[in-house]
This record gives sequence, structure tokens and C-alpha cells, in this order.
Amino acid sequence: MKLTFCPLFSGSSGNAIYVSAGDTRLLIDAGMPGKAIENALRAIDVLPETLSGICVTHEHTDHTKGVGILSRKYHVPVYANQRTFEAMAKTVGEIPKWDRRYFETGEDFYIGDLALHPFPISHDAAEPVGYRMYAGGASVAVATDMGKMTKQVFNALSGTQVMVLESNYDPELLMQNPHYSLYLKQRIRSTHGHLSNEDSARCLLALYETGLQHVLLGHLSAENNTPELALSTAVERLSREGIAVNEDITVDIAWRDRVSRMFILG
Repeated sequence: MKLTFCPLFSGSSGNAIYVSAGDTRLLIDAGMPGKAIENALRAIDVLPETLSGICVTHEHTDHTKGVGILSRKYHVPVYANQRTFEAMAKTVGEIPKWDRRYFETGEDFYIGDLALHPFPISHDAAEPVGYRMYAGGASVAVATDMGKMTKQVFNALSGTQVMVLESNYDPELLMQNPHYSLYLKQRIRSTHGHLSNEDSARCLLALYETGLQHVLLGHLSAENNTPELALSTAVERLSREGIAVNEDITVDIAWRDRVSRMFILG
């Protein structure tokens, strides 16, 4: 069975990642307008009406903007933990009770041909999670919006073949940003905020040792980062340890405004 993984959007302006195996087709988050997500799905030859579910990481609007619209339009079940459902209720609107699917953070569950492990992450939301997904002996993961890589997160991600890993900001650009208050800068840099490029590079190095083969650096800030900075930081960190990028591991960008590279495993 093939496991397909493709970020449709990844950034501070909106997030949606497509995962499929067999007849099961999922979105991890739907944080862009419904029309934008529909167009991105059709660009990879997926009809929105064939979606099996939308799995939500947390309630912030850059992850939930299109959840209610797509669920109601196409009768797509929404999966989240209890606290996330409660926290996002006002922004996503009414989800019929027969399309609300609850899980317990840390406990595996199944959607068709996909097994999912929702692991807790450190972020300023009600009960945020990342996801690791399995099918046919392969696994992929989404790990963004976290202020630190905890031991629990590292264990949940160890051995993943492909993942989107947060590389949100460059510390210098963030601190020099005249549009951000000191409070907001401190929030982003906190252990309940986001991973910097340097944080991400250290996590990437540790995860490489567990068997990670492909990483897409995601959730890049539009104002406090650039794809070039994120990529160069990761490549330089790996290179210092003798790891050859594009030979030992591939490192790409999960783009904020367009479909990124698609991976088909198995």
C-alpha cells in the first residue's frame, strides 16, 4: 500500500497537508479559505468530495480557517480532541454531531487505511497536537507550532521517513521586526511559541540519527524568516556533522502559498 504525503500550504498565513493511503484521503489542518484548499487538492488530482477526514492540530485560525466550510460542503468528518473542538467552535462554526470525531491525545486511532498517533506539543493553544501517520510499513509526520522539542515529541517522531518540521523564524529578523511588539516577540521565542531555524536544525540532526530520510521545513514566518535562511541554517548544521544533504537526507521547503513536493512511500 502506498503512503502519499504532500503539503498544500505551510506558513503563518495558513496550513493544510494532504496524506493518503489506499482509499483514505486526509487533510491535516485546513487553515486556508475553502476555495484555496479545493484548488490545491485539484492541482494534485484529488477531488475534495473524496476526503475521508480533516484532522486538526489546534484551534488557531491559520490551521482551522477552512475546516467548517469544507466539512459542511462535502460532509467530511472532523477529528480533534475535546478541548480543541471547544476552542475552535466559534471560528469553524457548527459541525454536525455525526461529523465530529473525538480522539484522546497520545492514543492511536484509525481512519480507514491510515493509523494516526496524535502526540502533545508545546504551544499556546488549548490542547495542541502533532500527528504521525502509518500505512504499509511507512510513516510520515507533521510537527509544527511548538516552542520546544520535548522528549515525548522526539520519541513520537523517531524513525519517521518523511516529515514537515517547523522552522518558523530567524532570531535576528524577529528581534529587529518593527511591526511586532516585545510581548509578541517573547511569545514566539518562548517554549510555548515556535521553533527558530537553529532550533529546527538541531532537531533535524537528532532525528536524522533515528532514520529520517526527507524533511520539509515548514510554518515559515512571512516577516521573520526566508526560505533561504531556513534552508541554509539546516544544511550548514548537517554539513558540520558530515551529513551530505541530498545524499544522506533531503531537505526542502514546505511552501506557504503553493503545493510543495509530493512523497509516495511504499
